[in-house]
Amino acid sequence: MKRLKCLRSMVAMVLLLGMSSLSAQNSDYPGNYAKAPRFKALLCYSETAEPAHVEFGHQAVDFFKDLTVGNGYILDVATSFSGYDYDKLAAYDVVIAINTVPGSKSERDAFEKYMENGGGWMGFHAAGYNDASTKWPWFNQFLGCGTFLCNNWPPQPALLDVNLTNHPVTKNLPVSFVAPKNEWYMWNEPADKRDNVDVLLSLSQKNYPIGLKDVVSHGEWPVVWTNRNYRMIYLNFGHGDREFSDATQNLLIINALRWIVSRSPKGDTFKR
Repeated sequence: MKRLKCLRSMVAMVLLLGMSSLSAQNSDYPGNYAKAPRFKALLCYSETAEPAHVEFGHQAVDFFKDLTVGNGYILDVATSFSGYDYDKLAAYDVVIAINTVPGSKSERDAFEKYMENGGGWMGFHAAGYNDASTKWPWFNQFLGCGTFLCNNWPPQPALLDVNLTNHPVTKNLPVSFVAPKNEWYMWNEPADKRDNVDVLLSLSQKNYPIGLKDVVSHGEWPVVWTNRNYRMIYLNFGHGDREFSDATQNLLIINALRWIVSRSPKGDTFKR
């Protein structure tokens, strides 16, 4: 039995070495198998947010953990930014902010330094919420939009239009699709009004009026965008337990993660 196991191990190793040799000799070989985790991500969510945002947090943890299958990347999960100084944040290729933002001065200072020095950020829904009480001017300019203006209620599906069809995040998406139900945030200075911002998707004008209790009747409504001055992307959705129920939206999320990580100052890990 021991000899059989040993033989199997030797055969497996020979096959693996053969594949590696083939890929090295043949530039047309399509596979690029990682020998170690390609990157390291910190996912941060709060257990004390409103219930629908906590539900999204739990499902986001499961979603991003599933993407680590095969040890493709390392995912650490935290329920606050407390204790994450600049040095700790700098160990991560991307911070995935689910429903929370740095709160204390030390947390905010560390996050600002991280982003100003090439850090990566992927923020969802409440992770981008800011209003007059937030009192964090840097975050407002980083996010690339104004403060919160209004939202529809109750949460509902909506038709999204792709604004930039040739962007790496959107190039394999349909030009429009219906996203799962969400509480859609609108801002008093839409992201598409800033020169340094690329809006990737917006709520279609065909949705108006949207809402049953709280009705929004008009306005520009970006939902996914990036501030070109930083390695970041913001995605408006993240309310409730239905956000990962749609394959197209899931593909968008995976595209966004890959794009942020691929632009690391350390180089594109997916080409190594």
